Amino acid sequence: MTTIAVAKKNGEVAIAADSLTTFGDIRLPRHHKRAHDKLLHLHGSHLGICGSSAHHLVLESAIAKLEDVKLGSRTDVYETFRRLHPVLKEHAFLNPKEEEDDPYESSQITALIANETGAYGVFSLREVFDYDRFWAIGSGCRFALGAMHAVWDTLETAEEIAKAGVAAGIEFDTASAGPIVCHTVKLAKGVK
Repeated sequence: MTTIAVAKKNGEVAIAADSLTTFGDIRLPRHHKRAHDKLLHLHGSHLGICGSSAHHLVLESAIAKLEDVKLGSRTDVYETFRRLHPVLKEHAFLNPKEEEDDPYESSQITALIANETGAYGVFSLREVFDYDRFWAIGSGCRFALGAMHAVWDTLETAEEIAKAGVAAGIEFDTASAGPIVCHTVKLAKGVK
């Protein structure tokens, strides 16, 4: 899996990720692959995706098929991913089945988004969260969340906090490894 973290502090938002790809017990470290960044840059936003290694290319391709992609608010993110779901099913042959009692079809995607309007999380049933401080996803998320909570009051920048989270994931999660990739964006005027 992975460790991806997002943090928002002092007028900036940062998203960071580890660089390891895994296929079951097989590890594909950064130096063995040409495309190593788990963070996509689409429509003025940085998206960190965890789950299947196919998600990166599938999401990049599927979003290109959508018109009017907006990721600037919780509602915008929801509407974009709601419109993306049928594209994933029709063009990428998404298997939308997870649990029998799920209330909605799954998009099978867990992602964090960072842009000038803030930090958002999108989960498989298209749940969208707007984060005030930080969050993490992936197999190393518990370590990342603990680390970011521990350093929140002592570190000044969103980048330092997000990197601390991913560093903890790399240290303790068997499916995460360095180096850390991080992107930082200044928040738009008036965004807290």
